[in-house]
Amino acid sequence: MEKLGLCTDLYELTMAQSYLEHGKTGNAVFSLFVRKLPEARNFLVSCGLETLLEQLERFRFGDEELKYLKNLGRFSTDFLDYLRDYEFRGNIYAIPEGRIFFQNEPIVQFEGSLPEVQILETLVINIIHFQTVIASKAVRSFLVSRGKALVDFGFRRAHGLEAGIYAARASYISGFAGTSNLEAGRRFGIPVFGTVAHSYIMIFDREEEAFKAFAESFPKNAVFLLDTYDTIEAAKKTVQLARKGVPVVGVRLDSGDIEYLSKEVRRILDEGGLKEVKIIVSGGVDEYRIDKWLSKGCPIDAFGVGTKFITSADAPYLDMAYKLVEYEGKPKVKTSPGKATFPFKRQVYRFYGEKGMERDEVVIYGEEAEGESLVDKVIEGGSLKIKLPSLNEIRERMMEDIERLPPELKSLEKHDYRVIIK
Repeated sequence: MEKLGLCTDLYELTMAQSYLEHGKTGNAVFSLFVRKLPEARNFLVSCGLETLLEQLERFRFGDEELKYLKNLGRFSTDFLDYLRDYEFRGNIYAIPEGRIFFQNEPIVQFEGSLPEVQILETLVINIIHFQTVIASKAVRSFLVSRGKALVDFGFRRAHGLEAGIYAARASYISGFAGTSNLEAGRRFGIPVFGTVAHSYIMIFDREEEAFKAFAESFPKNAVFLLDTYDTIEAAKKTVQLARKGVPVVGVRLDSGDIEYLSKEVRRILDEGGLKEVKIIVSGGVDEYRIDKWLSKGCPIDAFGVGTKFITSADAPYLDMAYKLVEYEGKPKVKTSPGKATFPFKRQVYRFYGEKGMERDEVVIYGEEAEGESLVDKVIEGGSLKIKLPSLNEIRERMMEDIERLPPELKSLEKHDYRVIIK
């Protein structure tokens, strides 16, 4: 199994060696949190914890990794020996995946010897940050989809193969029906969907020949791509083929004036007796376009959501930090302007009112409150303490939190939620 010990930044290891050399090995707590929500986000979705725990098992230093570090000429023999035996033996506290959270709330907290938890900073931020960014973008499309199906079409535009695979996982948690990504389907059991590309239509001499050929190959999944040439004419050809017994499940629109085309294609299909045939729209789709089209009554049944979702184009990063908050039982606080932190390990309590979520209170871990506690102890002494939920269970938990969101937070307009730090 590939070891991931070098999936970190240099300064994590230089700090760790110096900690060891100066006897700074006491119990420390680091907290991962988002300082401020982006302007285009009313809330965030916790995502990536299971992936983090899986990768943590692989965060080791073998002979190859240690040889590389030795050749850098920066590290002592004693420190390299420490790394050879490294594995996480501490505690992890986390907000479960699929839960909604807000600014200054501890997503994941690591507790253990100072060098042990310092080394993990880069790994933790990298994994949780990406999946949280994508899940928080994907759920916005779900919130405005009005029950229409959403499919992840973004793999080819993702920033790397693994990014595309984990984005499919994040989007499924946030309400997408499935993905075009076969590896994500295999790895996570996510339903997979797909149609054809324009090249398939163009390879045949006549457009209707392409439609008929694909329907013969895949009669149960015969979705015709209409916009290679003339979308309206292609819709008419679809009706003609159906009258000759060619199966048609759906049609896809990938360009043009979607408002006009979706309505006109729907009219043509309905008048041709194809009222059950679905209209799927792809190409530049995001939550803003979905909301606009559906608000104007466009008869769209499903959306292929790609580039803007899988890159989180309007908010591609979060102001996420992994900071020391406690050492040997004493508070540790950063006070620099705009980057202040809150001391000690923390719990989040959520309070509900008539409209759903009303406020969150962030308190020192162990303090009791009447609200719903969000932070669970996941790892104790390096060992898993709870049974991790399945992907579908995480998805169901996400849906429950969405139901409890107040209406204003479900909108695409900016609204604030009350978070009290005690």
